[in-house]
Amino acid sequence: MHVETINNINPVSELHFSNGINHAVHEGRRADFALLVSMFSHDLRDNTPVEQIDAVEISDTSLRQRFDLPSPQQLKSDQSSYQISAQQAHQFHHGGLASAKLAHYLMPEALVYLPEQTHDLPEEVYHNLSVHQQSQLGSKTPKKLMPFDLYNQLVTAQRTYQIQAQA
Repeated sequence: MHVETINNINPVSELHFSNGINHAVHEGRRADFALLVSMFSHDLRDNTPVEQIDAVEISDTSLRQRFDLPSPQQLKSDQSSYQISAQQAHQFHHGGLASAKLAHYLMPEALVYLPEQTHDLPEEVYHNLSVHQQSQLGSKTPKKLMPFDLYNQLVTAQRTYQIQAQA
């Protein structure tokens, strides 16, 4: 299974199944109930209404831009790091240690070369994560929070269902 398809899975909550869980309990279908409950997310924040807090974002890049500081040396590698490293090796072989140091000071190379698409985790740790945990790491958009009037919406939906069932 590809990582891209795993990361697109949305968390599953009770609202996705409507009355399926109730029917499984009342009719004694233990296997269906166990299957439905096993698909729920293990993260409590997926199903708990939480108020969104708007915070002022002060990042390293905004401070560097404000005080006119140069960009720092890269800590981990990306695709451009390999070209920089090869250029410094070329400078070392043709110009010696002084030339390699000068190339490093002008364009520093990354300190660590890590595997890509594992969200800064070692590969063996990343592949041992559950599907829900991998999808949380892969989500780039903030999660939508559950509304505060969820109880009222559930009661309204239940009453509407009851009216439709009687008609």
